[in-house]
Amino acid sequence: MNLEDLPSADYFSFEELLSDAERDKLAQLRDFLDKEVAPEAGNWWNQDRFPYELLPKLGGLGLSTPVQQGYGHLFAGMVIAEMTRCDTSIATFFMVHHDLFVDALHRFGSAEQQDRLLDDAMNLRTTGAFALTEPDHGSDVAGGMATTATRDGDSWILNGAKRWIGNGTFCDYMLMWAADADTGEIRGFILDATLPGVHRTKIENKIALRTVQNADIVLDGVRVDESDRFAGIFSFDDTKHLLRASRIQVGWQAVGQQLAAFDIARRYAVERYQFGKPLAGFQLIQEQLVQMLGNAVASMSMMTRVAQLQQADYGSPEEPGRVDMPQAALAKSYTSARMRETVALGRGILGGNGIVTDYGMAKVFSDAEAIYTYEGSREINTLIAGRDITGVSAII
Repeated sequence: MNLEDLPSADYFSFEELLSDAERDKLAQLRDFLDKEVAPEAGNWWNQDRFPYELLPKLGGLGLSTPVQQGYGHLFAGMVIAEMTRCDTSIATFFMVHHDLFVDALHRFGSAEQQDRLLDDAMNLRTTGAFALTEPDHGSDVAGGMATTATRDGDSWILNGAKRWIGNGTFCDYMLMWAADADTGEIRGFILDATLPGVHRTKIENKIALRTVQNADIVLDGVRVDESDRFAGIFSFDDTKHLLRASRIQVGWQAVGQQLAAFDIARRYAVERYQFGKPLAGFQLIQEQLVQMLGNAVASMSMMTRVAQLQQADYGSPEEPGRVDMPQAALAKSYTSARMRETVALGRGILGGNGIVTDYGMAKVFSDAEAIYTYEGSREINTLIAGRDITGVSAII
């Protein structure tokens, strides 16, 4: 049986909603991923190594912050889904750099900061990170940020620690969040990661996203010039613009994980013979594959609608947003729960081969655990949506 003759995992043809130019660009991305990423992604993951040599080629795709370049939100989401379908770690690197650091330059950078940094960052000649989470503050960082920034003439002195900072071991710059020691307001800084007093340590022994280089960051009297304070960031509310968008993108990652799991499980079920016939010939296997596909289609349906609502918001900052944090939270909570079920079904279909990275499913299964947790756990996102629909907070 030729797998190419079987229906795509895009079972309801959502890609038809893209423009011709967007479909062509998505095809270019797929070709790049097939040639440059897929053959080595398992090795990078096994070796716990980030492929720095890939960055010039990845930057050459011209996919940085696609909405800022005139592409639609649906296309931007499908880019993340497609990257994740090939390798979750590369997609996560891309999101942290482009959807958090570069987008922050677009949204909150001064004209001088954009002139100085934006072109290199968009083309991956420099890399960025997003330093918000702390050792003792994850979901509650809004009210408990311990990293401080103290004004000292024309500069600021930063002290504190951050944890789980993706790209943190090697990035050139970080968007560093800190509380103003005098006012308590949250500030954002363009932190040159090579400054004296910045200490970076790689987080070891991960079972997910092993290619991503997460770091513990310690700031010990780091002096940052006032010109490197993000001009447009004045409070923690400003983080919500970035976190809402990245939370939605993680919903698209949950879609990509399910597409990957379905691809691997279906191929295995068609090609693997047991009891004299392919696994795909057994009713229980077909039922599981259909459940996986249904989860993926349901998740893609939700994310497609979110993208449509984002598109309606875009360019109209004076209008109330139709996709606020509760909607983003529901999307992330729902899709990550469906993803967890989908990858577990896929791992089961591969049996013992599902726990070794040679077959691809073990990596997909493990990486799903990171998606399930970051950008707010399923539980926290559920409570954000629950607060919105009841008017009662169960968080605090």
